[in-house]
Amino acid sequence: MSDFPHAKIPQLIQDLKSGKMHRREFLRFATLLGLSATAAYGLAGGSDPLIGSARAEEMPKGGTIRIGMRCQEIKNPHASDFVERTNVIRQVCEYLTITGQDNITRPYLLEKWEASDDLKTWTITLRSGIKWHDGRPLTADDVVWNLKRVSDPATGSSVLGLFTGYLVENYETGEKDDAGKPKTSSRLWSDKAIEKVDDLTVRLNCFAPQIGVPEHLFHYPMFILDPKENGVFGVGSNGTGPFDLTEYTVGKSGKLTPRKDYWGDGPYIDALEFTDLGDNPSAAISAMASKQVDGLHEADALQINAMKGFDHVAVYDAVTAQTGVARMRQDNKPFDNPKVRLAMKLACDRAKTVGASLMGRGIVAEDHHVAPIHPEYAKLPTVERNVEEAKKLLAEAGFPDGFDTEIVTRPDPAWEINAVQALVEQFKEIGVRATIKSLPGSQYWDVWDKVPFSFTGWGHRPLGVMVLALAYRTGAVWNESGYSNPEFDKLLTEAEGTLDVEKRRAIMDKIETILQQDGPIVQPFWRTTSTVMDKRVKGFQQHPSQYLFANQLAITA
Repeated sequence: MSDFPHAKIPQLIQDLKSGKMHRREFLRFATLLGLSATAAYGLAGGSDPLIGSARAEEMPKGGTIRIGMRCQEIKNPHASDFVERTNVIRQVCEYLTITGQDNITRPYLLEKWEASDDLKTWTITLRSGIKWHDGRPLTADDVVWNLKRVSDPATGSSVLGLFTGYLVENYETGEKDDAGKPKTSSRLWSDKAIEKVDDLTVRLNCFAPQIGVPEHLFHYPMFILDPKENGVFGVGSNGTGPFDLTEYTVGKSGKLTPRKDYWGDGPYIDALEFTDLGDNPSAAISAMASKQVDGLHEADALQINAMKGFDHVAVYDAVTAQTGVARMRQDNKPFDNPKVRLAMKLACDRAKTVGASLMGRGIVAEDHHVAPIHPEYAKLPTVERNVEEAKKLLAEAGFPDGFDTEIVTRPDPAWEINAVQALVEQFKEIGVRATIKSLPGSQYWDVWDKVPFSFTGWGHRPLGVMVLALAYRTGAVWNESGYSNPEFDKLLTEAEGTLDVEKRRAIMDKIETILQQDGPIVQPFWRTTSTVMDKRVKGFQQHPSQYLFANQLAITA
């Protein structure tokens, strides 16, 4: 047992051999417990897919890669809420861990991590010799500052929702709101919750067990920023990454140039450029056709069909946990009634919605936001469309003639508005008359978590419990529905700290059932994400989270 970094790994191996645990589950949880990806794949009867990839000496050198992607305003990296923003920051500032295309988490700025037997104490150790661009060594003090900053509610980071339940606690402030209810806030549960051990070592002392710590350190706002810059990012910002940001104009373009002193692999190119092509899908097609850009951040089904015939274009797909939800705020009528929420789910024809909005490039979902590719997934029966039962539930809730409502969405990407249009037609059949209010992205994201009813695209998360903590835990920053269910919260915290495969699956079954029957979302599908690159681009793989790592890319002349 001493040969393994955690005492529970032998049991995971036994569960794999006996068939109690799927290979995907074993790989995910064994690596989260500190086993190297190479060792985990070997025990599972395979080899690490990242070993043997293109070697540095085989990669073409030089040239510029141009990517079509929205160039959004970047204010506070720790509060980033779009992958596009982070695809710029990620080239300059890095993560402690990294999760690859295979959904396996590996050390990055870290050399290793170790968890106590009870999963309450995590010791993370930095690689030695990594320096900031200004020449200072990266130290434990830098890590502590970053971890404490995302744990501060004033920062507005979604990482706070992940840390809540093991590092961060909710408490009553002693004040009351306008309705007379106690106000609550969040704080680290102890002064020793995040503790410097030595110059390269940090210890996380948790009040509850948590298996997902290494993955949480790769959550896309969890950048390691230079404390001297106080959380601000822009042209010339300091980092540890492979590039410098040298130009950036919101809504237009950005440029990054390579560092020659980067501690890791690459970079191989002379420059990375982003071009904002706007909302019009045809603009991206034209840009690829004319070779104005060498690739796109994302391409929808219509764009993929249009570009399949381009001889110079390669299409990349990834099976993901990306989705879209028609979400109802639990604290707004009529959606405060669970019968109304369930009726809305019964109105949905999921297969038809997949066809109408994704052109078949997806699979139906089960209304609980845990995907089949998540290692904790417990399969539930799909909610089948039942118009008569939905009408009955609405009548019992006091709406025998249905009701009028407004669903807020945005026009870009096209699959979102297409999904809303399909759902609105289905809602009509149960008497729910929903009008569509389409807002530009900048306006939509000002109200997405406030309006009673809206449609939200959610990105990929490698763990089911991770997205549940971000979106449905009481008080989480991204809890757009205002959902609050004490039993759900209790079970989620329990699932986050449970390693026993059968116990965890039983807990997840209960969690998913709560969301399916009581929860605030109509979730029609899981998306397959796609993009295109010029065939001259080498080293590209479609990441399920649509993350771009430009130090891995090269381009031929």
